[in-house]
Amino acid sequence: MTAIVYSTIGCLGGEKIRYFDREIPLINSIERAQGANRVRRRRRFEDDALVFGYGIMVRSTTSPQAVASDISTMEEETYNEKLLANYVPIYVMLPLDAVTAENVVGDRDNLEKQLKELREAGIDGVMTDVWWGIVESKGPKQYDWSGYRSLFKLVQDCGLKMQAIMSFHQCGGNVGDVVNIPIPQWVRDIGESDPDIFYTNRKGNRNPEYLTLGVDNLPLFHGRTAVEIYRDYMHSFRENMLEFLEAGFIIDIEVGLGPAGELRFPSYPASQGWVFPGIGEFQCYDKYLKGDFKEAATIAGHPEWELPENAGEYNDTPDATEFFGSNGTYLTEKGKFFLTWYSNKLLSHGDQILEEANRAFLGYKVVLAIKVSGIHWWYKTENHAAELTAGYYNLNDRDGYRPIARMLSRHRAIFNFTCLEMRDSEQSANAKSGPQELVQQVLSGGWRENIEVAGENALSRYDSAAYDQILLNARPNGVNKEGPPKVRMYGVTYLRLSSDLLQNANFNLFKIFVKKMHADQDYTPDPEKYNHHVVPLQPSKPKIPIDDLLDATKPIKPFPWDKETDMSVGGGGGRLFSFIGRIFPWFR
Repeated sequence: MTAIVYSTIGCLGGEKIRYFDREIPLINSIERAQGANRVRRRRRFEDDALVFGYGIMVRSTTSPQAVASDISTMEEETYNEKLLANYVPIYVMLPLDAVTAENVVGDRDNLEKQLKELREAGIDGVMTDVWWGIVESKGPKQYDWSGYRSLFKLVQDCGLKMQAIMSFHQCGGNVGDVVNIPIPQWVRDIGESDPDIFYTNRKGNRNPEYLTLGVDNLPLFHGRTAVEIYRDYMHSFRENMLEFLEAGFIIDIEVGLGPAGELRFPSYPASQGWVFPGIGEFQCYDKYLKGDFKEAATIAGHPEWELPENAGEYNDTPDATEFFGSNGTYLTEKGKFFLTWYSNKLLSHGDQILEEANRAFLGYKVVLAIKVSGIHWWYKTENHAAELTAGYYNLNDRDGYRPIARMLSRHRAIFNFTCLEMRDSEQSANAKSGPQELVQQVLSGGWRENIEVAGENALSRYDSAAYDQILLNARPNGVNKEGPPKVRMYGVTYLRLSSDLLQNANFNLFKIFVKKMHADQDYTPDPEKYNHHVVPLQPSKPKIPIDDLLDATKPIKPFPWDKETDMSVGGGGGRLFSFIGRIFPWFR
């Protein structure tokens, strides 16, 4: 089925100008053709294969009988069981203020309309932050879940599943943050008298975005430790969301473990002046982590060792520092000891809180997950400086991510990674970025450790190149028409729901992307059909000794990746929507 695009803009005297030298596919006339209900849902580019936009006409060159034939053929293939084994569920992140600081659903009517549009597009569910700063804002253990109960009921009524993030961090101060939701005031009040409860850089600048992991086990918060605060919050969530858990509506609990909900140190805070591609700074100069390091160094026989003083500032390049420069401190015995201690603190932090999450949700049909940041800048240097300051001790001869995957394996937790949409060629040369190689390394490490991996885009994108890169990473070796692919991501969450996403050309392209994520199959509500066997959460396995975790630092060769996805959104109408959006920006 084909179409020809013409212009009928008045200034051209009404003459039709053919924009293409060849006919191009018209996807929408058959896209999601599932009978009368699906036909009624179509908006533009779909009325009897004739579309009249503002000065645009798309005319079908295929007969109605051919359309019916295409629909019939598509219908037969929609539920191909072998292709369903390649299905990757797609979720959409809700706005940061889906529940506002006042603990109510923000712009409920508009959100409901948007959720219904997403459901019609075939997505599998949504993800939302469940902000600690909202729920426990009134005082210790004074929880108010009313806003989130309303949100969950709304999403449930729209026929979508929910991925819930236990967000123990501040909203505001990171890339993409457009609202401000700080951590609870009663916690910040403690920080007024003891500012060392917050992450601190070498100059003494405090970051109130997330509690330093140095206080994980110190009873500084009205008799509770930080880990006990997180534990109690998750138990209260379970008790107050029991009906949603038992109904199978909540399918995923992502446990926030640091700034932006990610397992990392806040090494590149925009609120303190960091800009891309600065190397960032180590964040371990609060008195609690300084004391911990001094104790560790003393036990190792080096009481004279101190935290780094030569690692530069946020916006330095690696070569401008003594620590990361050629033959720098990071290669010395002292430097290696520090980096091992620094990264191990993250491993212990994540492991302990995940064990509490496991106890909170034990026996419910949910999976646990954590998010790790895709720090791709300076990846193509020997020092990997930006990764090191964030706590990922990753070098060319040392894998900094597979130990995280091995730690997750004892909790049967999902490794959720970012920057799936990025390509090396899109990055500035001076940043020495390697997002493609980084994603391949991280996902491969997860699969080698026999855990599930999921992912997100780092920045909002609406173009076919970004979608194709996500599709490639979701199925690195393409679709297997005879059954399960060699490797496949557990799921992808698209960042994020917005009015821009739902604008005509953007949303039409997004719907194609959803279909391709589903291996050209229709939305499938039963995850068993695509081999997602969600069972009651089992107890965490025995703790893995640190030496066994660090054994996973040995580099391994990544799985092979195809050059391009075999499910490109550029075919079947994707190029049409991209072209129209470029030529006629108002159409977006």
